Amino acid sequence: MEPTMRSELYIDGKWTAAAKGRTFDVVNPATEEVIHRIAAATPEDVDVAVKAARRAFDKDGWPKLSGAQRAKYLRAIADGIRARQSEIARLEVIDNGKPFPEADWDVADAAGCFDFYAGLAEQLDNNPEEPIALADARFTSKAVKEPIGVAGAIIPWNYPLLMAAWKVAPALAAGCTIVLKPAEVTSLTALELAAIADEAGLPPGVLNILTGSGSVAGQAIIDHKHVDKLAFTGSGPVGSKIMAAAARDIKRVSLELGGKSPFVVFDDADIDEAVEWIMFGIFWNQGQVCSATSRILVQEGIYDRLLARLVEETKKIRIGDGLEDGVLLGPLVSKRQHEQVVAAIEAAKTAGATVACGGKRPEGFDKGYYLEPTILTEVPLESDAWREEIFGPVVCIRPFSTEAEAIELANDSRFGLAAAVMSKDDVRAERVASAFRAGIVWINCSQPTFTEAPWGGYKESGIGRELGRWGLENYLETKQITRFATGEKWGWYIK
Repeated sequence: MEPTMRSELYIDGKWTAAAKGRTFDVVNPATEEVIHRIAAATPEDVDVAVKAARRAFDKDGWPKLSGAQRAKYLRAIADGIRARQSEIARLEVIDNGKPFPEADWDVADAAGCFDFYAGLAEQLDNNPEEPIALADARFTSKAVKEPIGVAGAIIPWNYPLLMAAWKVAPALAAGCTIVLKPAEVTSLTALELAAIADEAGLPPGVLNILTGSGSVAGQAIIDHKHVDKLAFTGSGPVGSKIMAAAARDIKRVSLELGGKSPFVVFDDADIDEAVEWIMFGIFWNQGQVCSATSRILVQEGIYDRLLARLVEETKKIRIGDGLEDGVLLGPLVSKRQHEQVVAAIEAAKTAGATVACGGKRPEGFDKGYYLEPTILTEVPLESDAWREEIFGPVVCIRPFSTEAEAIELANDSRFGLAAAVMSKDDVRAERVASAFRAGIVWINCSQPTFTEAPWGGYKESGIGRELGRWGLENYLETKQITRFATGEKWGWYIK
């Protein structure tokens, strides 16, 4: 079944063209063909959407619903995603380029995310307030959680529907209303999410989805005075600008930014298992993953054997259109991204790195933004290839001698999103995991992500946490309510 492709903005429960009638192309990265055109939102559209979200929050009663009532909508959205899972996954493939099995997994995870936050919404009813013990018995006090208000969310192109779910599900569960802007190059499945929410009967204004550019539509969301909270996933430079802009109105901000995550492999590790997780950590989703373990540190005793095995297996990866059976590496998401990754590889070579494998367009692919999976060795520690996020199927690998050296090299980064360690020595693995300065740490694996567990980074990798109960708390404020005992007299001025 060929997937439906929607074209309009979703504002206040209605499908509408952009105020100025502007549109932009949707390009299939596997073919470089324009397959659709969709609306490009303007600041005028953003203003209408924010006002609708404001009304739904302030007047129409969305935050006044019980958690159980909001949970019914969330579960209906989850069911709607599952009912069309294969169709939505195909949309993701032709929009993003990832292999179909990866897209299918992502779509299933998105549905699961809505189910999970439905459960947390119900739990809000069970714990509406927290009593606070006070030193003065004449007073009683309690803390209550309340939704922040209108959330503005801007998401990236690497996991289009899943990143939308990570923002929309907890915001709605908390009682917030939301204006969501998907990435310009991957907007199709966000519009399908709007259609599913509409079919679920979500009240008008609670969810608004505007396609368009970050510099126009995204900036208008960031600058709008009636947006109470900004949630962003994307690059560090853009996150820094959002944080600065939010400071003008003291908006609440959560940022999930870039990474240059290390993977430390000790010489007692099984080489085949290490190679499997190294490949999964960098070649999944064409390496376009913020948490990708793109810096591999291998202890000297197994370095040569592991590198040879890694090169051997990497050369076997089947490249192609994500809709073809057996493909494990699709095209990069866009022409711009392809050019940037190729330029990063060339810069690494100029800096002194050696290409052990890949680094070029695969043979037989004249069209599409394809790139061979790439392994770089002898990468200088001060080079951009070692220190900066490439965001493609490019991994840097180097040997280390001691545990202390590995930890020092792993932590020598302005990023701190994720890190991984592999060793059969559980005590050592736990010790190294504790030493990593990163928000997500994996032992004997790389990249498993669970809706129940917190997600976010240290240092320049962001602020706040998504997923789990932490993701819900992103959209809640804490209010203190203190009562003076009836019948008591304060008597400070009036004796």
